[in-house]
Amino acid sequence: MKKTVSSLLTAALAWSVLTGCSAEEVDSSAEATQENPMVLRLAHNLNDTHVTSQALTAFAEEVTQSSDGRIVVDIYANGQLGSETQVLGQLTQGIIDMTRVSSPGLADYDQGYETFGLPYVFGNEEEYYQAMDSPEMQEYFQSTEDEGFVGLTYYTSGARSFYTADTPIREPEDLSGLKIRVQDMRSQTELLDTLGGTPVVMAFGDIYTALQTGMIDGAESNETALTQSNHGEVAKVFSVSEHTRIPDMLVISADAWERLSPEDQQLLVDAAAESTESHKVAWAESIDEAIAKAKEMGVTFITDVDIEAFQREAQPLVDEYAAEYPEVAELLQVIESAGEAK
Repeated sequence: MKKTVSSLLTAALAWSVLTGCSAEEVDSSAEATQENPMVLRLAHNLNDTHVTSQALTAFAEEVTQSSDGRIVVDIYANGQLGSETQVLGQLTQGIIDMTRVSSPGLADYDQGYETFGLPYVFGNEEEYYQAMDSPEMQEYFQSTEDEGFVGLTYYTSGARSFYTADTPIREPEDLSGLKIRVQDMRSQTELLDTLGGTPVVMAFGDIYTALQTGMIDGAESNETALTQSNHGEVAKVFSVSEHTRIPDMLVISADAWERLSPEDQQLLVDAAAESTESHKVAWAESIDEAIAKAKEMGVTFITDVDIEAFQREAQPLVDEYAAEYPEVAELLQVIESAGEAK
């Protein structure tokens, strides 16, 4: 009951914010002009300084410029319209038009997106970009209109690795008995179970205190968590396992997509792709900066991780998902084919 009331209040807040916009907007891009533009509302929960937030701003600016002001993307950042899950619900309800979401969050609508939460489906960063930029993957992103949304592009969120207060993780056995914070995703909790650790689901904002008090022994994320959230103050060992590469997705509601002309649909796709290319460079720079700063904080990076051992232990979980979800099996084939095409 509390969850339902909270969702209704969030939706009401979103509606009150959004309906405060200009009455001069038009419903379709075919009717749009500079004076009376089509306005697309994009909500997300990242702060303004986050590298992905900056990519979304660049996307919005490019859409306005390329459309000569006929299409405007209004951004509601910093979670002002609710959590990632709440905003995604608003998108499917037609309250907002676009959002940035961690890709497994879309699995409730299309089970193929479970694939991106699975371990070691990408061998390395090169194979990751090869697969994500492939024509087959782009076709998949745009195949979910019947599910209520269309994927415009992806943004990398790096490779996720284990970091702990003081314990190096070089092989799966090192996780035995350790309580590791994971995201609230089935694939993440099952991965920790498979590797012998104890998964603990908690909000990202609670990790620092949980590490500090010993409630958990570690967590898993990319290197920026050490610096941007100061986890490097209480977690002094970062083991480069790179067990998952979970992209963010920029999605648009099916309703908003249908109100764009074919030419303007392509305009948004092109603007999104351009923002992704710039984001790759900015993300790499942010990781380099995070590693350098974390070392200054006293964090030790463990690079002699037995990746093959982790892959062997995790493979049954990948096989299980492929057997359970035909969409996952198909997407795994797309990723494998892209890797072979290098």
